[in-house]
Amino acid sequence: MTTLRTITDFLDCELNIAAFQDDSHNGLQVENSGAVRRVCVGVDASLAFFEAAAERKANLLICHHGLSWGDSLKRITGPNYRRLKFLLDRDMALYACHLPLDAHPRLGNNARICKALGLRALKPFGFYHGVALGFRGSLPKAMGYAAFKKRARSVFGNMAGTMDFGKSRVRTVAVVSGGAADQIAEAGETGVDVYISGEPKLMAWHLAQEYGINALFAGHYATEVFGVKAVAERLVARFKLNPEFIDMNIPF
Repeated sequence: MTTLRTITDFLDCELNIAAFQDDSHNGLQVENSGAVRRVCVGVDASLAFFEAAAERKANLLICHHGLSWGDSLKRITGPNYRRLKFLLDRDMALYACHLPLDAHPRLGNNARICKALGLRALKPFGFYHGVALGFRGSLPKAMGYAAFKKRARSVFGNMAGTMDFGKSRVRTVAVVSGGAADQIAEAGETGVDVYISGEPKLMAWHLAQEYGINALFAGHYATEVFGVKAVAERLVARFKLNPEFIDMNIPF
């Protein structure tokens, strides 16, 4: 049986978690007794996710958004108590990887989104503490913006919002998953035709309008299912495990 330490050491290295300044305490956040029987992956370390994983007899959970952020566990009360008690009572381990799983060039949310959209010639984009979290690239040839929006909907599902102030034909696209509406300014400065992120903000509307670019906001959750799915695929290849992605179908 594969051990918890073997898997977490592998993930720490593969995802290069030491390279990032992050509010999330990336890596193993809750330990179990040491053996791993089954793995489930998901976006958020919520009680609902834990319950669904327990039904599947999982004892290692891997999330993009973990439990430990800054001093968030300074007091083990309320939801923190209920979540931790649920894991400890069932000998379930929790591994979290936030910014490293946005930025990873093969397994990351943004790299996988770019691949799904058919973008090529990717370059770093969306810098945070000197590290690029996203990418910008080009479609093989220009296409109508309406057709591109249809393609994006096929990748993400329904959009949380669109800001249509740019060209009617587009080719260059920048992507930063999650809550990265602020990076629309970088998109405007670099002259991309379409900016894609998760959560829309009011200030993004004004920036898109003033820079004259298009912006698509596909939902924080919908833009961040890609990385944990890719981690599951990597674990299959490396350890012959059979991880399961649990989709909580969150519309935001």
